[in-house]
Amino acid sequence: MLPEGAEFDHVIQEVSKYIHLYVMPFGKDERTITRIDRRENMYGGSGTVYMIHMFDQKELANNRLAAYMVLLNKGDESGFHTHNERNEEELYVVIHGTGEYRERTGAQGPERKKILQKGDITAINSIGYHSIENTGDEPLIMFVITTNNP
Repeated sequence: MLPEGAEFDHVIQEVSKYIHLYVMPFGKDERTITRIDRRENMYGGSGTVYMIHMFDQKELANNRLAAYMVLLNKGDESGFHTHNERNEEELYVVIHGTGEYRERTGAQGPERKKILQKGDITAINSIGYHSIENTGDEPLIMFVITTNNP
């Protein structure tokens, strides 16, 4: 296993093959990412999910806009979860790779599945449950937009 610094450098190198990791916030200098979070077995899923944040905490409303979710390896998965407690809705825009998106109403409701690839967009409301898994041989990279209705 790579040391933490080298591991994050590896993630940045892989993602940078497919997208430019920079942002030009209004009235501020252009910059790169602010941080990366590593999440093992996210929401009961398997493998590792990396969250690449483009903005500092509290820089934007809800601080969930413009983050990249990266599942580097086949089988990496974010398990079923909901954003009901925070009344958030989420959009996934697939930038690269292939994955299986799953959703259901309620914790045990029937599943609806969809294979996603570059250019696909999903939308989940705050009461729904959803998960995503990298089913391909290349990194699955998604731009995640989360809205909040306080």
